[in-house]
Amino acid sequence: MSKKSVIIDAVRSPIGVKNGQLVGIRPDDLTAQVIKGLLARNEKVKPKDIEDVVVGCAFPEGPQGMIIGRSVAVLAGIPKEAGGKVVNRFCGSAMDGLHQMSTAIECGDIDVGIAAGVEDMFSIPPGGFAPDFHPELAEHEYYIGMGETAENLAKDSNISRDDQDDFSISSHEKALKAYTDGNFDNELIPIDVYGETTVQKDEGPREPNVEKIKSLNPAFIEGGTVTAASSSPFSIGASAILITSAAYADKHGLTVRAEIVSRAIAGVDWTRMGAGPLPATEKALKKAALSMDDIETIELNEAFAAQSLYVIREGGWDMDKINLNGGAIALGHPLGCSGTRIIGTLINVMEQRETHLGLATMCIGSGQGIATIIKRK
Repeated sequence: MSKKSVIIDAVRSPIGVKNGQLVGIRPDDLTAQVIKGLLARNEKVKPKDIEDVVVGCAFPEGPQGMIIGRSVAVLAGIPKEAGGKVVNRFCGSAMDGLHQMSTAIECGDIDVGIAAGVEDMFSIPPGGFAPDFHPELAEHEYYIGMGETAENLAKDSNISRDDQDDFSISSHEKALKAYTDGNFDNELIPIDVYGETTVQKDEGPREPNVEKIKSLNPAFIEGGTVTAASSSPFSIGASAILITSAAYADKHGLTVRAEIVSRAIAGVDWTRMGAGPLPATEKALKKAALSMDDIETIELNEAFAAQSLYVIREGGWDMDKINLNGGAIALGHPLGCSGTRIIGTLINVMEQRETHLGLATMCIGSGQGIATIIKRK
C-alpha cells in the first residue's frame, strides 16, 4: 500500500538580477543557507531524520557542479548519512526533484527528504561552458533559442505586442502589491552575502515604466513581438521544500501545509516548448480525476509573456486564478530553482486566499511541460 507524501514547509531566497547584490555568491552557499533556514523553521524535524537531498539545476557545472545536492547537504549541516543528488530537466529541474522525492516517499523508500533547486545564470553562461550540438538535431531546430519559441507561439495564437507588454506590466504590479501586503514574507529566507550585506527582498520587481516598455525593440528576431520586458530576466536564486510521509508528520506532530495530489510530465514540439504546461496539466488532472474547474489557484511559470498567454488562452484558463502575487517576468526565473519556488509561492497564495486545490506548472526547454497538483490541508 502506497504512502502519502506531504509538504511540511517551503522557502526560498530572494531572487537576484543583473548587477544586484546576490551576484557573486556561490550557488552552493546560497542553497545551503536556504536549507538551513528551512530546517530552522521546522525544529521538530531533526537533521538526522533527513534521508535524501535532491537539488534541481539546469546547468550543473562550475560552482553548481560536483553533485551539488550532496555538497549543499554537507554545507547545511545535514549528517553525512543522508544522500544527495542532482536532477536536470532544465526549467523543470526542481519540480522534477520534488516529484522524485514524493515518489520515493510514496513507495516507502524514505520518510523525510528535501527537494531544492538553484541556478546562478551569471557564473554559468547560457548553454553551459562547452555546448556540443548534434548536427542532425541542429538541422531540425532542436537547439532553437527559447525566445524564438515564444515568437512562434505569439504568431500561432495571434498574441500581440500590446498583449505581451500589458501582461508583463501586470506581473510587476502584482509583485509590488504582494510586497506591500506582506504576501512574500512567509517564503523568503534572508541571505548573508559573506558578511558584506544581507539580501531580504527580490531585486526584479519594479514600478513599470510603461513608455519605455512600449518602446523596446524586439529581443530575438527582426520584426518580432517579444522584448526584454516581456521575458523573464536572467537571475540567481534557490528554493527548498521539506517533504515527508504523512505517517512521519503524524508521529512527530508536524503541521502539514499541503498534500501532493498528482504529478505529470509531457513532451511537445521543441520549437513551441512554451505549450508544455497544457498537456502536462491535462495528464495531472486526469490522474487525479479532476478538471480545470476544480483548480482554484494556479502558478504558471512566466518564461515569457507570449508563452504564458498562449497557455492561458489555448487552455481556456481563468486569468483571475493565475500568479496572484506576480510571476517570473517580475521576480526572475533562475532555471533550476523555479520549480520548487512556484510550488512554495502557490502554497502561500492558497493560504492567503483560503483555497484548497492548486496547480503549479511550467514549460521546459527542449519541448516539455511539467505539472503538480496539490491540496492544502
